Amino acid sequence: MIDLFSFGFSSSLTAVQGLLMPALFFLLIGLAVKKAKLITDVKKSAKESTLNVKIFLFDSFAMSPVIILVSLTVNSFFQWHGWTLVSQESWSELPKEIVIVIAVFAGDFIGYWRHRLEHTWILWPSHAVHHSDTQMTWFTLQRFHPVNRITTTAIDSAFLLALGLPPFAVIANGFVRHYYGYFIHADLPWTYGWLGRIFVSPAMHRWHHAADYRFFQTNFATVFSVFDQVFGTHKVPGPCDSKLGVTDQIEASLIGQLGYMFRKKSYRRGRKPR
Repeated sequence: MIDLFSFGFSSSLTAVQGLLMPALFFLLIGLAVKKAKLITDVKKSAKESTLNVKIFLFDSFAMSPVIILVSLTVNSFFQWHGWTLVSQESWSELPKEIVIVIAVFAGDFIGYWRHRLEHTWILWPSHAVHHSDTQMTWFTLQRFHPVNRITTTAIDSAFLLALGLPPFAVIANGFVRHYYGYFIHADLPWTYGWLGRIFVSPAMHRWHHAADYRFFQTNFATVFSVFDQVFGTHKVPGPCDSKLGVTDQIEASLIGQLGYMFRKKSYRRGRKPR
């Protein structure tokens, strides 16, 4: 018990330290883009941000050991059965930079389809927590139900392990998609112009969080918008001016957020017009 407590505390401390650089980065961007309006926006998002902090601290303290266990279990399972489509020797023949690009692209591909699955009745009740933030900021990326984190880790890891990608590429994929995830959740109006046909922009992902049924099943990718275009879910009419959040009745408290997925009626609707 003491060891688990110490591990949880250490994980929380490490997680908090990992937020310092992103916080400084987005503070500087906010000052450059919004100037004095930044203070108003920070005050407006204070309540939601406080809840995000609570979920983040609970997740980093209580769930870190579980996430690590899930990762190790999936890894051991694939190694034991030898279920890989491509051998690691084949990957070693390519330049590391190319392998990393492939890993991020493959990671975004499985992330796209896993995200679409999260918007179906079976996984939506846990994923709804992430969407319940009505004042989305970069820190919304930390607002995830623990069960949602477990399913994400299991699905994404299984796919990347099946490809036989080397550890450095898997780590690089996680690093790139995580930190780019911060960026697309930031309260920025950028659409990227023509570049938005290749990469996911903050505006594109903000539409994904819109409390507007026309966008509930759109913009699932994290890095490459090409997946949404190819599979018919790309929709970016311009900078997002819609209200954000969900139509689900989720209590804005730590217990309410964590307990929502355990309510029977949460599985009757899914994210659809209502």
